[in-house]
Amino acid sequence: MTQAEISLYIIKLVAGGITAFLAIMLWSKTWDVAWMSLVAGFISSYAGIVYNLMIDLGIFAPTKIIILGVPLTTFLFTIIPYIFFILAFILMLCRKR
Repeated sequence: MTQAEISLYIIKLVAGGITAFLAIMLWSKTWDVAWMSLVAGFISSYAGIVYNLMIDLGIFAPTKIIILGVPLTTFLFTIIPYIFFILAFILMLCRKR
């Protein structure tokens, strides 16, 4: 890893950690499904950052199962946060006021 990659991972981990912590704090205060989906998106996004770091450091090996040329776990950690975000926004748009 280059110095720039290490610096970028540190920034991602710090900013993502603060975001995930605040999302968990919000999760404990609200039981609204839309907000919980948004929180789950941020937490799974942070888990993806940590997973990618561990792969780059050689702690984990990517899975052998390949989807669209990408290892399955990497694919899931990339797409799941967006699925939660889409769900949250759809639920917020469908609310009746």
